[in-house]
Formats: sequence, structure tokens, C-alpha cells
Amino acid sequence: MESGNQTRVLEFLLLGLSQDSEQQPILFGLFLSMFVVTVVGNVLIILAISSDSHLHTPMYFFLYNLSLADICFTSTTIPKMLVNIQTQRKAISYVGCITQMYFFMVFGVMDTFLLTLMAYDRFVAICHPLHYMVIMNPRLCGLLVLVSWFISVSYSLIQSLLMLQLSFCSNWVIPDFYCELAQALTLACSDTLVNYILLYLVTGFLGIVPFSGILCSYTRIVFSILRIPSANGRYKAFSTCASHLSVVSLFYGTGLGVYLSSESSSWRGMVASVMYTVVTPMLNPFIYSLRNRDIKRALQKLLGRTLCVQ
Repeated sequence: MESGNQTRVLEFLLLGLSQDSEQQPILFGLFLSMFVVTVVGNVLIILAISSDSHLHTPMYFFLYNLSLADICFTSTTIPKMLVNIQTQRKAISYVGCITQMYFFMVFGVMDTFLLTLMAYDRFVAICHPLHYMVIMNPRLCGLLVLVSWFISVSYSLIQSLLMLQLSFCSNWVIPDFYCELAQALTLACSDTLVNYILLYLVTGFLGIVPFSGILCSYTRIVFSILRIPSANGRYKAFSTCASHLSVVSLFYGTGLGVYLSSESSSWRGMVASVMYTVVTPMLNPFIYSLRNRDIKRALQKLLGRTLCVQ
């Protein structure tokens, strides 16, 4: 890197959620509990889907991948924050920050694609029930997920490689508990125009195209449900979408809170970040298990089998 005001950055400082030393044990216990609940809840969903042949359908295939992505998404940020709280250090190495940023983008983008695919699955199931198994065949579902992983990994890799080309000034403080791309870019001394163009283009794409797909799918779903003559039939059709709608609302609501916050370092921005990165992945298993009879039945079988073995 160039001399002068630009130096070789060895590590960044993550300010975290609070500077008060008395609050650190409370934060450690709270986030450790949420991390454990997130991992256990999503692992149970994965095991339930894997162990029950009745759940080997497109909808649960996408849910399986969503649970896997949520585990990885949370694991990119919370463990490092817990280590920093426990050791009373705020540092994260330069390589560690870029790595965390890369995986955070991979699994965050993947969540967006999977929620869109699940909306399309519900659209086909309700609007074209007779052709559901033909349209949502295993080959297409696998291809859709594979393409989603490819796009997520490719974008994150390109953005991370561009970050490696930047020079940083003497201010290496990130006012958050994880390495967030937009905040890290503000610390760079070199030209970040390409980084910002790619960031805004992809954020706009992921914010508009998938959400438009979800909105379009549910618009068609609502019109199809309204044409069902019986109230019981309408309720059953809508109940198959309720869990997904709840997860979509939570994911996009908290995501918009993070990226549209006027000051990401403000308390409101911090709360939005926690909701987006921690609370949403933690609540997803509860939303799907509490409102889905098939998942509840599979979990009961799984837990009953485990207890019998013990």
C-alpha cells in the first residue's frame, strides 16, 4: 500500500453493541442463548425433513436449504462477537474481516433467493395444483437451488476480491458487531466507485426482483384462494402460505431496517442489525414448526425415536 496517510491494515476494531463493561456479561449470555436456539432449532428442522419421507417434497426441500443457510448465516457473526466479549477485545484481523464479509453476503443473498423460490412453489401448488409435481420436479428444484448458490458465491467472491484491492486510512473502526460491507467501504482511502456501483446494483436487484417475484406470486395466490367456494377450503389454502409469509415479512422488514437506516451506527441501526442477523434466523424454525402440522408430526417422531434410543 502507499505511504503517507495510507498504511497496511492488520486488523479492524468492531465496537459491538455496547461500550459499558457491566452490560457485557448480559450481552454474552443473551447472544449465546440465541445462537444455541438458532442452531438447535434449524438442525431439528433439517433432521425432521431428512428423516421423514413424507417431507421429501419441493416445499420442504427449499425449507431444508433455508435452515442450512440460516445456521451458516448466524455462524458468520455471532461466534466472533462472543469471543470478543469474552476476551474483552474488539479486534478482528483484516483477513478475518474479509472472510466474515464474504460468508455473510453468501448466506444473506442465498436467503433472499430461497424465500423467492418458496413463494414460487406456493404459487404453483395453489394456482396449478394438477401440474404441481410436473412443474416442480426434483431436477428443476435442484437446478434452481444450484443456480442460487452459484450467484450468491460469485457475487460475494467478486465483492470480496474488490475489497482486497482497497487501501485503508488510519481509522479502522467499524461501528457494529460484524464486518458490514458498506461500513467497511467508508474506511477506505482509495477509490471505491466500482465497489459502490456493484453494491447498489446488486442490492437493488436483490431488493426489487425477488420481492417483486414474491409479490406477484402472492397476488396470484390471493385471487386463486378467493375463487375457492368453501371457507374451509380457503382457510386450508391460505394456511399453507402463512408460515412463509411470516418469514418473508420478518426477513424483508428487518433487512430494510438495516439498509435504509439513516445512521447505521445509531441505536436503531444496531437493533435492526440484530433483528436481521440473529433474531430472524432464530425465529424461522419456530414459525414453521408451530404453524405446520407436517413439521410438528415429523419433529414428534424424531424426538420420540431419539428418546427411545436413549
